[in-house]
Amino acid sequence: MKKYIIYISVGLLLSIANAQDETIDKALNHDLELDIELENRYFLEARAFDGQKRYYPSLALRPKYTVEWKDGDHSLNVEGFVRFDRDGERTHFDFREFYYHKIKGNWELSIGLKKVFWGVTESNHLVDIINQTDAIESFDGEEKLGQPMVQFSIYTNWGTFDLFYLPFHRKRTLPGSIGRFRFPVIIKADEVLYESASKEWHQDLALRYANSINSVDLGLSYFYGTGREPFVQFDDQSGIMALYPVIHQFGLELQITNNAFMWKLESIYRSNALQKFVGLNTGFEYTISNIKSSGVDIGLILEYLYDDRGDLAFNALQNDCFMGSRIAFNDMQDTSILLGVISDLEKSSKIIGIEASRRLGSTMKLELEGRLFTSIAENEVFLSNFKKDSFLGLTLIKYF
Repeated sequence: MKKYIIYISVGLLLSIANAQDETIDKALNHDLELDIELENRYFLEARAFDGQKRYYPSLALRPKYTVEWKDGDHSLNVEGFVRFDRDGERTHFDFREFYYHKIKGNWELSIGLKKVFWGVTESNHLVDIINQTDAIESFDGEEKLGQPMVQFSIYTNWGTFDLFYLPFHRKRTLPGSIGRFRFPVIIKADEVLYESASKEWHQDLALRYANSINSVDLGLSYFYGTGREPFVQFDDQSGIMALYPVIHQFGLELQITNNAFMWKLESIYRSNALQKFVGLNTGFEYTISNIKSSGVDIGLILEYLYDDRGDLAFNALQNDCFMGSRIAFNDMQDTSILLGVISDLEKSSKIIGIEASRRLGSTMKLELEGRLFTSIAENEVFLSNFKKDSFLGLTLIKYF
């Protein structure tokens, strides 16, 4: 019910914003798109829990609609998402975006549900905190839920300043009993507690400054509000304790381009009543261009990941190394491959990943995704839950 209250509130905000402009041109530019995705996931090992399957076919729809007026200075942007899966928890609907956007001079205003991305590194995006993770869509946290917000951006000679007002917290989606990537004790999203008495309605704020100076890209951010990551502790007797704390987070993004090298850094300092910690992700990507005049580019990636929470982290990246390669064939089909492995520097655990894509004609695309969990250490508190969840996924996308 609260989800629909959000959508109604967003609609009212959009109506008010539009009503204030009495000189809207009658000429409107419309753009309607629809992506249909047929996904097939096959898990390489037998189930770890009753009810789990090895084969999960699903269908996803991504309708997108944009209408612009007054030469694009005003627009309404809508992106929906719905998936039908044999795992009931993974069958879900969401508005990824549903917002009004206005441009005037050197400033922009957005009101509604929106996605905002922060980050520069490949293996993990520490600073990316505005949107909640859609954990039933992807293991690596790349998929995000739409976030209700008011965003004001101003562009100056000293860089870009963004101010975010975030009136509602969205809970992280979590797998059900027959889903993969689940814990031994089911964490029900609606039963996770809040530190704030206001619960989902704690009023959050975020600030970000970004600037590009020659070959240096810099981002500085601050977030205050309900954290997007739940604080989770497992107990053999009482089961599980999970809650969303109120946090302060300071973030740094830095990317330096030097010929074929891109040096990257993401770092955060997060504090709340339960814990304080530092997170770091740093490394480089070196690109070898047009190998033997073939048009093929190969990027070599090396990153180090650190999180000083240790076993209290809600991820498996406390002291790890990521090594990978990005191959772009630069052909008519836009073929690309990303290969990588995350290795724990203190334990034997490794995660091997592959992502590849290729266009089929002008309206279709084929994507391959795979994760292999190998040599998972028994004392790996987080990752040991998924050691039987290695999978390969093949997705066919049709664009309309």
